[in-house]
Amino acid sequence: MRDRMVFALCAICVAGGFAAGSWLAGISPNEVDQDVVYQVSTIDALLQGSCEGAMPYGEVKKHGDFGIATFDSLDGEMIAFGGDFYQIKADGQVVSVTDDMTTPFGTVTFFSPDHSFHIAYAANFSDFSRQAEAVLPSRNHLYAVQINGEFPYIKARSIPRQETPNSRLVDAAANQSIFEFRQTRGTVVGFWTPDLIEGLNVPGFHLHYLTEDRTAGGHILDFILENATVEMDITSRFTMVLPDEGSFSEIDLSGDLSRELAVAEKGSA
Repeated sequence: MRDRMVFALCAICVAGGFAAGSWLAGISPNEVDQDVVYQVSTIDALLQGSCEGAMPYGEVKKHGDFGIATFDSLDGEMIAFGGDFYQIKADGQVVSVTDDMTTPFGTVTFFSPDHSFHIAYAANFSDFSRQAEAVLPSRNHLYAVQINGEFPYIKARSIPRQETPNSRLVDAAANQSIFEFRQTRGTVVGFWTPDLIEGLNVPGFHLHYLTEDRTAGGHILDFILENATVEMDITSRFTMVLPDEGSFSEIDLSGDLSRELAVAEKGSA
């Protein structure tokens, strides 16, 4: 079922050549659709250790100015907004992403908010998710999400570069660096993904953070919100590129990895 779902939802291209045509109506082969979520590989592939860089960021940047991702061998967390791409490393250092860096898994779009709502207070990530999902226009579309402001508390992580080939994400996350930020200003970036593409991306909210001075951040494990305006870009089109090299072609993507994903993404099943 999941393999058939990939073909139903996505224009699947070949990562080595980026040459496949798009099914999107009115978009020519040489045109970039600015209202589409563009994804490299799948979250289940990453969970199973397909973490070799499949696409250079120079190519990724052609398909979005906003998004989240990781790097070859899970070397840190990526956050992008306003056309600026940053790598948050496991030692806490933040550096600009160069075009020759590569990603095994990432999601980008051209951010243009068309829906927003206010959250007076959210005690934690689960509380935020509950409030935000209650006001989504639909639970069947993808949403790019951005929150700017002051954050009372953020708990974030970054995974160190893996030296062992095909490291499973849950094992790599066991050695992650944890960062805690209090009363910082910055930007939260990410996506809300519907359950209908479970296995391709992280269902629900998947968010990264970068401080206003762009010196710290990471993948958000938990946070507190106060007086926050959440901006969303509602997107009904989704294009995915699958790697044609490395371990991707050999792994078994038929199983249910939802419990493993919960541990890798949030630290709990």
